[in-house]
Amino acid sequence: MSIHRRALLGALAAAAAVASTQAGAADAYPSRPITIVVPFSAGGGVDTMARLLADKLRTTLGTSVVVDNKAGGSGMIGAMAVVKAQPDGYTLLMGSAGETAINPFVYKGRMQYDPARDLAPITLVTRVPNVLVASPTLPVKTMEELVAYGRKNPGKLTYSSSGVGNPQHLNGELLEELAGMHMVHVPYKGASGQLIDVTTGQVDLTFVSYTAAKSFIQAGKVKALAVTSAKRTSFAPDLPAIAEYKPLARYQLENWFGLWAPAATPADVQQKLNTAVTQALADPELVKKLREQGGEPAAMPIAQFRDFIKAESAQFARIVETARITAE
Repeated sequence: MSIHRRALLGALAAAAAVASTQAGAADAYPSRPITIVVPFSAGGGVDTMARLLADKLRTTLGTSVVVDNKAGGSGMIGAMAVVKAQPDGYTLLMGSAGETAINPFVYKGRMQYDPARDLAPITLVTRVPNVLVASPTLPVKTMEELVAYGRKNPGKLTYSSSGVGNPQHLNGELLEELAGMHMVHVPYKGASGQLIDVTTGQVDLTFVSYTAAKSFIQAGKVKALAVTSAKRTSFAPDLPAIAEYKPLARYQLENWFGLWAPAATPADVQQKLNTAVTQALADPELVKKLREQGGEPAAMPIAQFRDFIKAESAQFARIVETARITAE
């Protein structure tokens, strides 16, 4: 046998051994605990839903699944921790629209990672529509009345959100654009403050998660006008969608939570995770709990989730550019 032929056969054997080892590692996945990084504080919407999902994944994956909160930087500190993690499927990100699809347009060159390049989308977990609520002192009860009031009083209406450039802020900018009215944005640092000031009339409106607003709505402290999804939700079916008012028929802008892995995570591991989450979200008990938290469970195949992110990013980019939103 020639030297070249022996070298070629040796190289093929080595490659086959590596492939066999990788396949064996993938087949064995998961063989140790998995960490889901939540880039926000404990107790918030992303954290609560991540913990509900982790509880179910312990069964579907057959291993321990822990949640690790790494808050700060509008979700970017936690996301960056996952970007830097070993791409082996044992460190995942439960992220929201902000740090994965909006921040690149708001922070631009100041971001240390590119979500599209550095993170592998696994699946959407839940859509999380916001609800638009009004102060009891504001003389409107429907979207039609709100738009009429806003057009008659340009610059008088104020609305709060939990920060600059997040989905709540973009909800307001999209409403201004489609309704042809001007409102003043008042950013807060949390749902509690933004809601309390609406109850007292210091701010006219706010976009906020239904979970945060529910007790205020039930107590009559605020008036719920509509939800920001294209259609009514399963968790608040009596609330109309903003889009039901015909002049705003194109209105749809939701927050959403999904699961990501480091970009170089093996494709078969990504698929195992997608399958496990899809199975978890088929459980009626988990679905019920997620809906109680204001989420609409919505698992999808990896390719579909990737296309979903691209479409959502395009809408976010257009709104940010049109409204000239930049991070402070």
